[in-house]
Amino acid sequence: MTNPTPESLLQPFRERLEALDQQLAELVAARLAICCEVAAVKRANGIPMMQPNRVAAVREAYAARGERLDLSPDFMRSLATLLIDEACRLEDEIIDAPAAAGAEALR
Repeated sequence: MTNPTPESLLQPFRERLEALDQQLAELVAARLAICCEVAAVKRANGIPMMQPNRVAAVREAYAARGERLDLSPDFMRSLATLLIDEACRLEDEIIDAPAAAGAEALR
């Protein structure tokens, strides 16, 4: 009888992680799609892209979720920052796009 290899021992964990990574990617895509909708509303109503109070609130909400889930609040703030930075990039593209391109950016 042969001993299991590190690869065979780790494979079930890697498969579970891969499934979670797929779900995370889908959730991030869904979140960013909503951010594009927000950008369209901001554009249509002359609302500035940057909302500093909202940015701070989202970061702190992530930190609080982290604490409740026994995750590092600093890590969760960093994760929020990555998501916010990408949302801002997308919003900038949509808000600053020429009129005809604004609708295209939402697709």
